[in-house]
Amino acid sequence: MTEFLNSSKSNNSNFNIEHFFELSADLFCIAGFDGYFKKINAAVSELLGYTQEELFSKPINEFIFPDDREITSQHRYQLTENNPLFNFENRYVTKSGDIVWLHWTSMPVQSEQLVYAIAKNITHKKKLEEHRNSHLAKLTRINEDIRQLSYTTSHDLRSPVNNLFSVLELIDMSKIEDEETLELLSMINAISENLKSTLNSSLDGLVQRDNVNSNIEELVFKDSLDKVLRSINSLVEKSKTVLNIDFSKAEKIKFNKAYLESIFLNLITNAIKYARPDRYAEISIYSEIRNGTTRLIVSDNGMGFDLEKVKDKIFGFHQKFHNHEDSHGIGLYLVYNHIKSLGGNISVESKVNEGAKFIIEFTG
Repeated sequence: MTEFLNSSKSNNSNFNIEHFFELSADLFCIAGFDGYFKKINAAVSELLGYTQEELFSKPINEFIFPDDREITSQHRYQLTENNPLFNFENRYVTKSGDIVWLHWTSMPVQSEQLVYAIAKNITHKKKLEEHRNSHLAKLTRINEDIRQLSYTTSHDLRSPVNNLFSVLELIDMSKIEDEETLELLSMINAISENLKSTLNSSLDGLVQRDNVNSNIEELVFKDSLDKVLRSINSLVEKSKTVLNIDFSKAEKIKFNKAYLESIFLNLITNAIKYARPDRYAEISIYSEIRNGTTRLIVSDNGMGFDLEKVKDKIFGFHQKFHNHEDSHGIGLYLVYNHIKSLGGNISVESKVNEGAKFIIEFTG
């Protein structure tokens, strides 16, 4: 290496390759086949915290994190067999005891019994990956808990629903003359039918959860919305909610039926729940196609929220932004997971007291 540097200097006095070696932010190393550093640049000493003398005095293996020594030795042997090493990652222990991750590219020169290597410090990247994996593991546990809760709830609710049907069957409608009572009983029966259908669909969906893609089918937006509106008809009427619906620009979508109904149900009931106290809820539901992608938009004129404060929490589990007695912080979490699990995307626009607008983009 020294001969090469001297030769370069003699060929061009204005070109000093030693500067390139010393000023690089990457770690430049020359190691012998005997397992010792022969030459390093300043970046190596700065990162590991050892002086050059300390790094030269011990085998390289002693600076490597114990769990990575065996795999590193195996790759070092391949280098001595004149096999270049690319994209190898291992951990070193600094003088202060910290662990750093390095990404290596190493080239052996058999005739010199030397290895010329460049390493990049990827510790920050590894910490980000660890943080992300931790969040994914947590999310997986939460999803599993919700799945179990949903399965248990759906299963256990079938008994009281069946009991409700039994009670309705005992009522002799022919003996009831009051039209208002008959209409009320008819509404209760229709709601019970919808509830039973929803519970059965939920159970079927949960049983087939691991193969959710097989449940994707072509759906008509209006049909799914109508089914949901029938199940919450009394809520819509009681709240005097105004619905503006337009699916003329995109009538159909390939999606999971139970998921689409759940999306409609949660977004509509949320809009009603968080309506401003000084006005009736008005909800606009429409579809469109933009850049070849089918989009569903659900907007309202309700309380809204401050995106700057809650934008990273909107779709989080148990995240609540208003003090409402019936708020559990689960609805938007379910909507988000229904969409993301099938490759779609959801975004939101909102301002305090100016309502919220949810924009859903489907992949199918």
